Amino acid sequence: MPHRPSLDDTLALMRDLRARCDWDAAQTHESLRTYLIEETQELDDALRDGDDAAIKEELGDVLLQVLFHSVVAEERGAFSLHDVARGLIEKMHARHPHLYGDGIKRSWESMKAAKRSSVAVGLPQGLPSLHRAYRLQERAAGVGFDWPDWAGPAEKVEEELAEVRAEAGAEPSESRRAALEDEIGDLFFACVNLSRKLKVHPSLALDRANAKFQRRFEAVEALARDRGIAMDGASLESLDALWDDVKRRESAP
Repeated sequence: MPHRPSLDDTLALMRDLRARCDWDAAQTHESLRTYLIEETQELDDALRDGDDAAIKEELGDVLLQVLFHSVVAEERGAFSLHDVARGLIEKMHARHPHLYGDGIKRSWESMKAAKRSSVAVGLPQGLPSLHRAYRLQERAAGVGFDWPDWAGPAEKVEEELAEVRAEAGAEPSESRRAALEDEIGDLFFACVNLSRKLKVHPSLALDRANAKFQRRFEAVEALARDRGIAMDGASLESLDALWDDVKRRESAP
């Protein structure tokens, strides 16, 4: 049977690199931060594209970062990869008491809420705004502060949109700009809540919308070139006509 590489093999490799490669030996937790962020984003791109070969490669790159930080910590005498694994197992057991505990199924958010002093405790400062809104709402819902279904958030979206319309019609001023920012923020927050109640993550939904807009607008640009239309000088009506043409082509069987 051919040797099947294990996590122990990867750990041994990381220790060897730290011992014999000048660059690897020079790295610290701080110097590695940007690499972890970059590798995680590259994995997210691969997942969005559904590219199995890229997913496999990027998972390896993320694993490298886990190994790197674990070995750096091991050298400092702080903890080892085995301690990381033990902590993960203990956390998963605690998250699934119906499987590994007393048999009673509980909401993870409600279990976590009992241990923290505030709704924002533990949320990374660098979370993208859409995801942060989603997590704050999830945490509030975990202790019962939630709508029973999606109808309430849908009405809230309509209410917040009406407030944006009202503020947009006011006389221009610096205070109006600040008020508009507040109202548009409330509208976004309400839309995130509606997404959550419909079990759609707003970040993923916006990713799809961004990709769809980019695909369609690039098709509009190509169509304009084919028809000899200069985009920067075209009227809104002619651009709308190109846009509608692209949408019809997308929906055609």
